[in-house]
Amino acid sequence: MDREAEEDQVITERGEQTGQERENDEAAAATHSTPGFDLGDKDTGPRQVKLKSYPHDTFGTQKRAFNHSWFEKHNWLEYSVNQSAAFCFPCRVFGKNIKHDSLVSSGCKNWKKALVIFGKHEMAQTHKDSVVTWKSYQGTSKQGNVAQMIATANVSEIVERREYLRRIVAVTSMLGRQGLPFRGHDEGEDSPNRGDFLACMELLKEFDAFLQKHNPPSNAQYISPTSQNDLIDCCAQEVTSVIVSEMTKSKVYSIMVDEERDKKAEQLAVCVRYVSEGAVKERFLALAEIKSFDAQSIANEIQQQIQNYGLAELKCVAQTYDGAAVMSGSTGGVQAHFRRLHPEAIYVHCYAHQLNLVLCNTCKAVPEAVELFSLLECVYSFFSTSLVNHHKFMETQAKLGLTKTELVQLSNTRWACQLRSISAVLETLPAILECLSAIGSPIAVGLRAKLYKFSAVYALLMFQSILSVTEGLHKFLQKETLDLAEAFICKQAVCDTLKGKHSDAFATELYEKTKALCNTHSIPEPGVKTRHKQRKMEDFVLEATVGSRTELNNSDTLKRELIFPCVDWMVGELDQRFCSVDAGLLKGIQACSPKSENFLSEPHLNELAKHYRLDLKKEEVLVARNFLTRKTEAGCPPKNMLSVYNLLDSDMFPSLKATIQVALTVPVSSCSCERSFSALRRLHSWLRQTMGQKRLHSLAVMSIEKDTLQHLSHNRQALGGVQIASLSQLSSNF
Repeated sequence: MDREAEEDQVITERGEQTGQERENDEAAAATHSTPGFDLGDKDTGPRQVKLKSYPHDTFGTQKRAFNHSWFEKHNWLEYSVNQSAAFCFPCRVFGKNIKHDSLVSSGCKNWKKALVIFGKHEMAQTHKDSVVTWKSYQGTSKQGNVAQMIATANVSEIVERREYLRRIVAVTSMLGRQGLPFRGHDEGEDSPNRGDFLACMELLKEFDAFLQKHNPPSNAQYISPTSQNDLIDCCAQEVTSVIVSEMTKSKVYSIMVDEERDKKAEQLAVCVRYVSEGAVKERFLALAEIKSFDAQSIANEIQQQIQNYGLAELKCVAQTYDGAAVMSGSTGGVQAHFRRLHPEAIYVHCYAHQLNLVLCNTCKAVPEAVELFSLLECVYSFFSTSLVNHHKFMETQAKLGLTKTELVQLSNTRWACQLRSISAVLETLPAILECLSAIGSPIAVGLRAKLYKFSAVYALLMFQSILSVTEGLHKFLQKETLDLAEAFICKQAVCDTLKGKHSDAFATELYEKTKALCNTHSIPEPGVKTRHKQRKMEDFVLEATVGSRTELNNSDTLKRELIFPCVDWMVGELDQRFCSVDAGLLKGIQACSPKSENFLSEPHLNELAKHYRLDLKKEEVLVARNFLTRKTEAGCPPKNMLSVYNLLDSDMFPSLKATIQVALTVPVSSCSCERSFSALRRLHSWLRQTMGQKRLHSLAVMSIEKDTLQHLSHNRQALGGVQIASLSQLSSNF
C-alpha cells in the first residue's frame, strides 16, 4: 500500500466523531494551546500531542489530517496545535543554519505528502547532526550540564580539602600550644625522624579513615615550610584578634614590657592588662627583636607595636617595667619617652623586681650576711662542680636517712632563691658536715670549719625566719589579678611582721633554737668550755683577714650585730622602694578597695579621676556608699576591688565604675613578661636556632596564650581542631 493510500485509509477508518470524543479533543487541545507549552524546549523534548481527531485540511476532493501514529515512527516529530503543523524538534532547537526547511521554520501542513517529506528530511545530514547534538544534550542533562558538573566537582573537592585542612590545623594547634618543635632536620621518606608534625600526621592517619583514603597531590599537601608558616601565623592572628577585640571593648589598658637576650638577639616582650567581662586579664601581645638599646628606640618599638594592633585610639593608663636605668629613667628613660606620647600612663616599677632588690641589697648591706651567703655559694660550687663530690654527698644523705635534696645556687635574678638555698643547707647540714670531713681536702676542711660554728647556724636560722616572711609576698605579687591597693596592704603586713622580729623575744627564741640544733650536731656553744685534744699544725685553718669584726659569741652580740641590722635594713628598703607611684594617685587607687581605710573617699577618688580626665560625680559616690552598705548588711560584702567593680551597675554608676576600672587596670608587676621569657626559652632551644622572628613570635603567642587558643577550638565552628577565622581566605583558594 502506497503512502497516499495509507493516509486515505486513516481518514476513512477514523470516520465521524461522537459528541463526547469531540469535547475531549477540544479540552486536550485547549490544554496544549498555551503559547508557552505549544512546542517543546531543550529540557521538555518534543511535544507530541495525541488527539482523538486532528483538524482536517482539503486536498482536492479529499480531507487529510495529522496522524498521531507518526510519533511512533519518528521520535523527533512534534505537533503544534496552535499552528496545526508538524515540526522537527532537534532541527528546530539544535539545528544550525537551517532556514528553508518547513519542518523547522513554518511547520509542515501537507498531510497528503507528509510521510514523503518526513522521509526526505530524516535522510538530510543537517537533521542527523541535529539529532546527534540532541542526544548528546540528553546524555549530559541526566547528570546536569557541564557547568553544574564542574561546580559539583569543585564543591566536593573544596569539602574534601577542608576536611584534610581541619586535621592539619588541629595538629598545628596542638604542637603550638605545647611548645613542641614542628620540623625535623631530614623530612625525607626514608628518614627515621621526620619531625613532630609529620609524625603526628602519620599517627593520626593510622586511626583516621579519611586520611587513609585521601591522597592529595604533592602541591596540595600543605606541609611545606611556607604553608606551615601561614597556618601558624593564622593561629597567632586569631588569638591576638580576640585579645585586641576585648581591649577595644574595655577602652583602657596598661602595658608591661621587659627585654632579654636570646640567641644573640635582644627580644622585647610586650604584654597588656585590661578588664574584660568582669575579670582582670594580663595577655601576651607581641615579641619583637630590637637592634638599638637606647631608651628612644625601645619606646618607639613599643609604640609601633601599639599601632600595629590598632590600639592607638585606646587610653593607656599605666606602664610597668623593671628598674633598669634605660627603662625607669625619669627624664631620659623609656617611661619618660612613652609618657610624652601617652601623658596619662603612670610608671609603675615592677613590685616583684623591687622585692627581689630589697632582699639582695639586705644580703649585701650587713657584713655577716655577706659572709654567710658567700659561704653558701662556695658550698654549692664545691658539691655541684665535681661529680665525685656530688655523688658522695648524695650517698651520705642516703646513709643518714635524709630525703635526697639538691643544693640551690644563689642568683640575683632568681627570685626568693636565698630562702631555698638556706633551707636546703639546713635540711642537709648533717650530710654536708660528714661529707666534708670524709673528703678532707683543704677546701673541704675550710668549708667545714666555717659551717661548724654556732654563729653560722644562728645566721642560717635567722635568715630562714626573716625570708620566710617575704616568701608569700613574692608569690602574691606574681598574681595576674592583683591590684595595686591589695599589693600595698600585703607589703605593709610584711613590714609589720618584720618589725615584730626586732625584739628581744625573737632573739631569745632564735638563740634557743640554734642551741638545740648545734647540740644535735655537736657544734660548741660560744662561751662554753669544752675539752679538746691537743691539735697539731695541720688541724688549724687559715682564714683570710676581713678587717676588724665584733666577735659573735653571745646572744646580745648576735642580736645587735645580726638580727637588728638585717630587719631594719629590710623594712627601710620596703618602705622606700614601694612608693614609686605618686602618693595622691596611690591613695586614689586605695580608695577603690573595700579593705582600705579610705574606701570611697571622695577627695582621693577625685585625685585619681582628675589625672585620667574622668568626670566623677559626687552623687554617684554617695549612692554607691549606701548601696554597698546595704549589700554588706544583706550578707554580700565586697571582698576586693574587683568585686566592687562587678557589683556596681554601669548605667547607675558610670563615672565611678570607670574610675575603679582604671585602678584595676594599673599593673603591679611585669611578671607576665617574665613568664613569656620562660616560654621563649622552651621554644627557642638550641635545636631551633634557625627559626625566623615572625615564626618565633607566632609560636610564642600560641604557646603563651594556649588557653585562648584552646577556648577558640571548643567554642567556634572549626576548620581544624581550632577555629581559625583568618584561614577563611586561605581555604577559599583550595
